[in-house]
Amino acid sequence: MVVNPKNQDHIKSILQTLPEKPGIYQYFDEKGSIIYIGKAKNLKKRVSSYFNKDTFEQGKTGVLVRKIADIRFMIVDTELDALLLENNLIKKYQPRYNVMLKDDKTYPWICIKNEAFPRIFPTRHVLKDGSQYFGPYASVRMMNTLLELIRQLYQIRNCKLNLTESKIKTEKYKVCLEFHIKNCKGPCEGFQNEEDYRQTLQEITEIIKGNISNVLKQLKNKMMSYADNLEFEKAQIIKEKMQHLENYKSKSTIVNPNIDNVDVFSIVTDENSGFVNYLKVIDGAIVQTHTIELKKKLDETPEELLTIAIIDMRQRFYSNSTEIIVPFPLEIELPKINLSVPQRGDKKQLLDLSERNAKFYKLDKQKQKDLVDPERHTKRILNQMMKDLRLNVLPEHIECFDNSNIQGTYPVSAMVVFKNAKPDKKEYRHFNIKTVEGPNDFASMEEVIYRRYHRLLEEEKQLPQLIVVDGGKGQLSSALKSLEALGLRGKISIIGIAKRLEEIYYPDDSIPMYMDKKSETLKIIQQMRDEAHRFGITHHRSKRDKGTIKTVLTEIEGIGYTTAQALLRKFKSVKNIEKANDEDLQKVVGKSKTLLLRKYFNTK
Repeated sequence: MVVNPKNQDHIKSILQTLPEKPGIYQYFDEKGSIIYIGKAKNLKKRVSSYFNKDTFEQGKTGVLVRKIADIRFMIVDTELDALLLENNLIKKYQPRYNVMLKDDKTYPWICIKNEAFPRIFPTRHVLKDGSQYFGPYASVRMMNTLLELIRQLYQIRNCKLNLTESKIKTEKYKVCLEFHIKNCKGPCEGFQNEEDYRQTLQEITEIIKGNISNVLKQLKNKMMSYADNLEFEKAQIIKEKMQHLENYKSKSTIVNPNIDNVDVFSIVTDENSGFVNYLKVIDGAIVQTHTIELKKKLDETPEELLTIAIIDMRQRFYSNSTEIIVPFPLEIELPKINLSVPQRGDKKQLLDLSERNAKFYKLDKQKQKDLVDPERHTKRILNQMMKDLRLNVLPEHIECFDNSNIQGTYPVSAMVVFKNAKPDKKEYRHFNIKTVEGPNDFASMEEVIYRRYHRLLEEEKQLPQLIVVDGGKGQLSSALKSLEALGLRGKISIIGIAKRLEEIYYPDDSIPMYMDKKSETLKIIQQMRDEAHRFGITHHRSKRDKGTIKTVLTEIEGIGYTTAQALLRKFKSVKNIEKANDEDLQKVVGKSKTLLLRKYFNTK
């Protein structure tokens, strides 16, 4: 048992008396504070498992167990009751080692006020006053779109007048502008009775609930009735309402309309958090969507995090759906609720959509944190690179090498430097290959690596934590020879990246590592490789151009590379320079150099 020795006997006695029934358990520390709340199908098995030395001796859970001084529990009838009670107690006490639900917003509701000729309006305060409340709405935009649709379809009053029968009979009220622009039927002056208004509210309630198909059926029956009675103007008004509703329904429906009253949950995780997205689907339309972040405390699994989120969000949004779509099986039993894991079809489309929302939310949260704290962003990337590339230290200083030559002519090498995952251009270097004849990338890499790090050692400058060479096993082996000759092998990490399949090669390992193509680590390595290639090609072109000019004009004594370039820009070719008159030449290079050119061409 990994518990604190002074509490061991007390904990043992509690474990022996635990019932094998569903319930919740609470862990207390020496000060009597609740540090963890959990739920269980079988209290005895679940609580006892924490004190298994082999399971939880190390890690965060081991730290929790060593702080437990007392255990209390509560038996409930079903696993669902345990889940609900656990969720409510965690919100109340917020224990240190429980998952944190990173969402403390107050969400708006649509209220149908308990009054004569009820008003419909948004509110963030739910009162026990007999009014009807619908929501809460995680998306204010979605709620406002729904309210705007209702205003387009129905003439509902928005004034705050007390429209009891006795008040209306006093005839003190007068209709306002809303009546004249046909947004209200004027119940304040008795132009609309309560029965007619109540029927309108019934249709509105069905729309708010998402039961648009039912409203369309009712409207169609009403329209046909008006048409049969030759009341074509009223029938036309109903038809226009139906068109508005059909348009709204077509925009909101994203899957088969037969998918009705379904909850969809998905999750993506990282080292510290889980991000859970929830979609509420009625008649194939998404009527509610929300994403929350759950902060891990005890290395919880995705299954544990998703279970917590399902219970919390179904409570929060008052869901009564009998089907829940999830990305993987969960070991929970919810009475009269079917948990399904679709593999294809419309339901799989919904699950994929939910997952995309969770990924976007995770990415958005990360961007917000990075904007607030740029250093944190850098540290996160460096930590990820260290993990992905199996390094022992953070790669704060990386140097990347690339060779350039055309059929062995003018061979050069380029080195770019990244510090804290960003280019440090003042540290870039070019190398002219001195000891290698012909096109030999391996020998060129060996020479450049030796020259670079021999100089750093001589000048006692800081060495990089990582070297990246553009190429596969051959280039990597050549670079290793130089590091070994300098006594640096094993002191600096080194990898090679092969272009074709973006394979990462390690010393003494013939099998390459393939990284996720979307990973930040691979993107930074690719950026370094491409930057080294660009930097090297620029230098190679410059050297090649100088070599080409050197064979003709720079052989003339007193004519250098810069003068030769100026002449070629003006006259385009050596032949044109030879034919040019002295006056034109002097405009470009002056009198003395014109005499040198003329002497050379006359002698030639």
